[in-house]
Amino acid sequence: MPPRSTPTARQRRLGSELRRLREESGTSVRHAAGLLGVDRTRIPNIESGRIGVSAERVRTLAGHYGCPDPELVGLLAAMARERDKGWWEQHRGALPPGLLDICELEHHAVGLHTAVTTHIPGLLQTEAHARAVFGVADPPLAEPELQNRLALRMARRQVFARERPPLYEAVVHEAALRMRFGGPGVVREQLEHVLAQSERERTTVLVIPFSAGGFPGSGQSFTYAAAALSRLDTVQLDSSHGSALLDAGPTLARYRGLLERLRALALPEAASRDFIRTVVRDL
Repeated sequence: MPPRSTPTARQRRLGSELRRLREESGTSVRHAAGLLGVDRTRIPNIESGRIGVSAERVRTLAGHYGCPDPELVGLLAAMARERDKGWWEQHRGALPPGLLDICELEHHAVGLHTAVTTHIPGLLQTEAHARAVFGVADPPLAEPELQNRLALRMARRQVFARERPPLYEAVVHEAALRMRFGGPGVVREQLEHVLAQSERERTTVLVIPFSAGGFPGSGQSFTYAAAALSRLDTVQLDSSHGSALLDAGPTLARYRGLLERLRALALPEAASRDFIRTVVRDL
């Protein structure tokens, strides 16, 4: 089987975790290849996600690397067994791979913690609001791409329809609530939708008011996707240049700390809902 031209974020993550285990054990690429009885060039391809690896080989490598965490080994083996394509794959080729990586990340997360300053979180956006946001993209989006992005964003909301949806927490700055994407009618519908979603089980919306002053991380939007094991967590950053996924241990720890600081600045749940109602009345 030829190497994958565009491995998914999940495939890349499996490979990078195997590389970390190998490097932590001090095992060379040549020795790792010998453990599997393959050419040494296969190991870098496995570790980049360009070539798949079986669950049995994951356990073989982890055993020789001396991994002390059976839960981690089990989760990595489960990742190796994944063969079903997610619903987002129907958009591959029509949209940037980074957007599909976000869908895959959300699908597998057990918890999603997002912090935004100037936009309503994507999973909480109405169709009209999302259309207005995409409508001011620079450079402008052609109508077919706008429609594809809109369809993808709306489809992402199915993560809430699962029998056991992930814990979802949005820390939203007042600036995002007061942005006028699409005009007062669209804004009103959007904020009422956020209020309705905030009442759902396993969903929390917290508001940081202007009165909180400056705060760390105010210039970025990010989502912390929690996995079944914290080592496998991921931070997804939004920027004008696209999405970036970060998973180094120190980086994860930094963003966990940042989330704690943002929660401390935000209003409590009930007060946050009251605040959003006030913004709606001000329209």
